[in-house]
This record gives sequence, structure tokens and C-alpha cells, in this order.
Amino acid sequence: MALDKNPETARSFKLVGTRPLRPDGIDKVTGRARFGADMSAPGMLVGRVLRSPHAHARIVSIDTSRAEALQGVKAIVTRADFPAEVPEAVADILDNCMAGRTAFYDGHAVAAVAASSAAVARKALKLIEVTYEILPHVTDVDAAMRPDAPVLHPGRADESVPEGTPGNVISRVQYGHGDPETGFAEADRVVERSFRTAATHQGYIEPHACLATMGADGQADLWCCTQGHYMVRGTCAAILGIEAGQLRVTASEIGGGFGGKTTVFLEPVALALARKAGRPVKMVMSREEVLRASGPTASTSIDVKIGMTKDGRITGAAAELRYQGGAYPGSPVEMGTMSAFAPYDLKNVRTVGWDVVTNRPKQAAYRAPGAPMAAFAVESVVDELARGFGLDPLDVRLKNAAREGTRSSYGPTFPAIGLEATLRAAKDHPHWSAPLGEGQGRGVACGFWFNFGGDTCVSLNVNPDGTVSLSEGNPDIGGSRASMTMMAAEELGIPYEQVRTVIADTASLGQNEVTDGSRVTFAVGLATIEAARAAKRVMCERAAMVWGIDPEAVIWEDGAAKPAGPNAGKFEPMTLADIAAIASNTGGPIAGHHEVNAEGAGVSFGTHIVDTEIDRDTGAVKILRYTVFQDAGCAVHPAYVEGQFQGGAVQGIGWALNEEYIYGEDGVLQNPGFLDYRVPVASDLPMIDTMILEIPNPGHPYGVRGVGETPIVPPLAAIANSVADAAGIRMTDLPMSPPKVLAALQAGAAGN
Repeated sequence: MALDKNPETARSFKLVGTRPLRPDGIDKVTGRARFGADMSAPGMLVGRVLRSPHAHARIVSIDTSRAEALQGVKAIVTRADFPAEVPEAVADILDNCMAGRTAFYDGHAVAAVAASSAAVARKALKLIEVTYEILPHVTDVDAAMRPDAPVLHPGRADESVPEGTPGNVISRVQYGHGDPETGFAEADRVVERSFRTAATHQGYIEPHACLATMGADGQADLWCCTQGHYMVRGTCAAILGIEAGQLRVTASEIGGGFGGKTTVFLEPVALALARKAGRPVKMVMSREEVLRASGPTASTSIDVKIGMTKDGRITGAAAELRYQGGAYPGSPVEMGTMSAFAPYDLKNVRTVGWDVVTNRPKQAAYRAPGAPMAAFAVESVVDELARGFGLDPLDVRLKNAAREGTRSSYGPTFPAIGLEATLRAAKDHPHWSAPLGEGQGRGVACGFWFNFGGDTCVSLNVNPDGTVSLSEGNPDIGGSRASMTMMAAEELGIPYEQVRTVIADTASLGQNEVTDGSRVTFAVGLATIEAARAAKRVMCERAAMVWGIDPEAVIWEDGAAKPAGPNAGKFEPMTLADIAAIASNTGGPIAGHHEVNAEGAGVSFGTHIVDTEIDRDTGAVKILRYTVFQDAGCAVHPAYVEGQFQGGAVQGIGWALNEEYIYGEDGVLQNPGFLDYRVPVASDLPMIDTMILEIPNPGHPYGVRGVGETPIVPPLAAIANSVADAAGIRMTDLPMSPPKVLAALQAGAAGN
């Protein structure tokens, strides 16, 4: 559904672009909103999971007899309680939810219990006897690629992996065009660097939680905090061997996800316990479980080589990316490989990516999965080259920026895009020219994300009193209810307050993709607009019926049906409320529906500027000032858009400076809690300024682009570039924690 280009439809919006109150605000500030752990049911049991204390171990035996004999224990499940054969698409998911023959990481689930109370459940876990045969483990991505590394899944490598490659490499991807070696030969300088990034967690405040029921007739209900309840339904049904239609899933309010709630961890286990116990079962992860057993992002090892002429033109670029995605295939290396050089117009470019398994929890998406790590490496080298030639880093990026018509580094040719606009806005912004103090530095970096569309279904119903009910099938994790309400009201020409948007359960709407990939405002917005237009057509037909004229002689304008012109007759406009009030007498209820596999999401670009100050005595990095420039296509609700920009920047700050998974020599996670896994708090941050640019996406009627992923892509590199400017040291290993920075400062001083 293309951008509205007709002057009458490409109008100045009345609601879109304003900042109405969020529809979920009162519920959330009063505590009325119900999150994953807030649901209860009569006769409900408490579920708990027994987890492996070893990084890699064969499960020799599990004896649950003592636990089963404990009063109050109603059900215990192990892998034996799940189907022996499941579809290939969910086999790894099942194995991650409940280990089979082998526990592959510290925290891997091996059994679960449902009991009358949390105390009984905890006691029962201690009575389950598991005999392990401890196996060699590997948690580092480079170590996992060595020939002598312990192999997790022999024979799992696909046909893309060259023969003779170590066994933990599961797949290889490659993108690019031209010949990088030719480009390097044309360069005045070539810089080659290696980089590493640690695994980081999404850090959502609400842990995973669900409530499951399953009757003797096989009908099941599941309430859970998720970014995609249709995905939960399909995955759980496949794992449990039931029909999807037998399982109804309702999404609760969600206390943060950022990609980390786009898969399942507890839900199939809760359903299996409920089926076995014949009672509802509620399960809630502890924070330790969240960090040990739910997916963080990948840790990476990346090599980048870029050639540049002395006037700042990039002549050749190559990168090799190694991502570990935990104990199962599926790291985001392909998206990292595709996005690494996406901001640039390059004649000679090649990226190669390797998907590697290690003894860590299965990775999950984290906001633009794979892209921040790749951007950190590439943008650091671009910055080093620019500064080495004495060139303005923004000018260099402008000279090489991808524009409309550029063949991207990963293949497609870009349509209208906003990268150049973000760079020019950054260069013109007071932040770029503001003076810096002693020991302070300024960095800049660009970032890219693809944005997705996918299956979407929306239903819009006009109520008899003239209000409108809109049902969408995507959990609201970034303001979609407000945005959908605004687009529906805009299209219908009625006040924002007359539309209420709800998140429907899986039995109420057709298939909807997960809330991820910055897809919802684009895809669900597109479907909402089309559903509203369908309702308008019905209402114009009803008005035509009343007036006794042809439906084509009626138009919809300012919330009312009107004759299309003098030849159509002179009739008073009929408002939506007027038509709704007589709907029963003119044909019955009025509704608009739209189902689509949305395409044309449009890519997204952003540019970030950051100022830092280095404490040379401690190595601590302080963020002084931060500004985000990003193309939103059309900012439906600018306050939400600004929040997405700021949230991505904050998470990127944490990733760059403090956050990391730390494993001991025994392969056990050393920091499974927010006391030791340090996320940024308010005192760590400045006010984060934002500038919204609007280069309309030609694939959406209002020009909308997704905005949720891109803001986390530039921060890692922007902060590293700022540290390099402030301290004269190039940090290539994230996070840039005080001990690392101090060691680099001291090494630099010793070298001088």
C-alpha cells in the first residue's frame, strides 16, 4: 500500500504528529494494568524449574520419586513428558525449554515441578536427583572455532560451511560486490582492526511469566508476557503435539522486551505441567533465571579492513564476523553481515559471517539483532581513517553516504532513504560545533536497520453510539495502541478519544507476526488505515441508501458522509455517529477489516553524536551530552518516537561502557543479577536530545518507517569514537569498563 501522493490524501494531518495522552497511562500508574505475573486462577499451582549447574553435561539419569512423594506436589515433568518427535522448526526451542540427553549451559532446564505453594515447589526441586556426566565446555566464540574445541552438536553444520571447518561452526554467509582487494590497492591508507563485544541482556524489568490451563478435552489457555502471542501459540502447539486452534493465548501487559520476549522459555513447560496436573499452573522466573537461562544477545569477534583515499573516499571494505548464539544455531550474524556497511555507497565490499555455537544460553533478539556489533567495528575504523587524514568524520560519512539509488552492500538498491538528511542535520546542529573541555571528546557514528512487515490482521468496529473499537494482534511494547488509535481517528475524521484500541487474543483475529523488527507502526498502521477506509466505504454506502443516490456519489470528509458534488443532490452531511445510530435499519453492524502480508517497510538510518569525559585516575567514562538524529518517515506520535530514540541510546550506553556476561573457568555465569550485571541508571546519563527527521517511506500511505531498532545501532561506535577523541586511545573490546580504559591509558603512557 503505497504512500498517498494525491494532494487531497497527502494532507496536513490533524492528529498524526500530535502528542495525545497514552491510552494505557492511567492503568499503569495506578497499578490496574495486569502484567504476566498478575493473573491468577482458581486452584492454581506454582511451577518452578530445576536447572543444570554445569556448563556442559550429559544427563545420565533423573530420579523424581522423592519429589513426587512430597505432599503438595501435583506434577513433575522432564523431557520424557514431551513428544519424542517434534517439527524441526521447534526442535531446538523444545531442547532449550527442557534439556534432552544433554544440558548445554549453566541454567539449562532439566525438570520442572508444579506444587501447591512456592515453598513446596522449591523443596521439591531439591529432592529431584540428577546424575550428570560433566563434559568439556567452551563459552568464547573464538575458542569455539578452534580445531580442538569441544563440539556441541556434531554434524549440525549446513552446506554453507566449508569442509574441514571446526564443528561448532554451523553456517557461513557472505554479501558484497566488487573486489575489496582492488579497492585497497587504490587507497592512500588501509586500516585493519579486530574487535570484540560481550554478550549483553535486554534488561527488561519484568521477568518471564505465564499462567497455563489445559482441560481434559485438550482445550488450553495461556496468559503470558510476550512480544508475540501468535508465535507462542504456534510454537507451544507444535511442541506439545496439539492443534493450534486448541490453544488460546492472551498477551498481558509487558514490562519491557526489546526482542528478548520473541521466543518461549516457560510457556511449553507450564502447559505440560497443567496438562499433567489437571490444574492451572503459574510460572515466574527469578532475575537470576532470566539472566542465566533467557536469551541475551550474541558475543562477537570481528575483523574489519577499510581502504580510504586522502580526500575521504572509501575505496574498499571487508569484514569477517564471528557471532556465538549460545548453545543452538541461529545467532544474528547474517543481519550483522548485511548491515555492517549498509550506510555507505561502496564499489568494492565484502562481508563474511560465521554462526558459532557455545555453552551459553540460546541468544534472543536484542533490538536490531546483530547490527550494533557490526556498526561498532566498521564505524570505529571509518572514524580512525578520517581522523588519520585530518578530515571531519561527518564530512567523510557524507561523502560516502548511501542515498536513493545506491546499491546496498547486501544487495538491494535503496529507495528514498534519510541517511544523508541525518548527517546534514547533525553537522548543522549546535552539538557538533560546541566547544569541548580538557579531557573531553566527541564521537559520531551511523546506524542502519532493515525494518520488517509481515502477516498482520486488524478489525475495526463502529459501535452504535458512534465510538470505534479497534482490535490489533500485536502486544503494545512501544506505543502502538496510541499510534493505531491516532491513525484510525485520523482516517475516520473523528476525535482521538472516540477510538479505543485493544490487543486481541489469538482466537479473535487472524495471524499476526511478532512485535519485532520495528514492524508494528508500519504494518499494523497500514492495516488500520485500510480497515478504516473499508469502514468508510460501508458508511458512504449507508448514507447513499438513506439519500437514495449512487454510492459513488458520496464522499467521506471531516468525519462525515457528504454528497460528492452539486449533481449528487443537496443533503446534510451524515456523521459517523449519525450513520452508526441507524446501522441496524440500513444493513446491520458496520466494520472494516484488513488482512495483509505487509511489504515495503522501508529501511531506517540514524546518526548519533556523543561527548564523553575520561577520568584518567580511574578509567571511568562519563557521558556528557548525547544527540540522536533519525529518519522516522512520519512520526505518528512524536513523544513515543523520541522515547524510542532515547531508549536505544541508553541501552547502547550500557552495552558500550558496563554491561557484559562474565563466565568463570567452569563455564558458570558469575553475574546473574542487577547488582553485578550493571545497567545504566539515571545518574549515569545526561538528557538525551533528539531530532526527528521525516523522509516519507514510499511503502506506507502516511509515510511511516519503524523507529525502534535503529537507535541502538550507533551508540557503541559513537562512544568508542568519543573516547578515542578524548583520550587518544582506540578501544576495540567492549564494554569499555573502567579497568579496561585505565589499562589502555596506562599502556599508552608507557608506550610514550
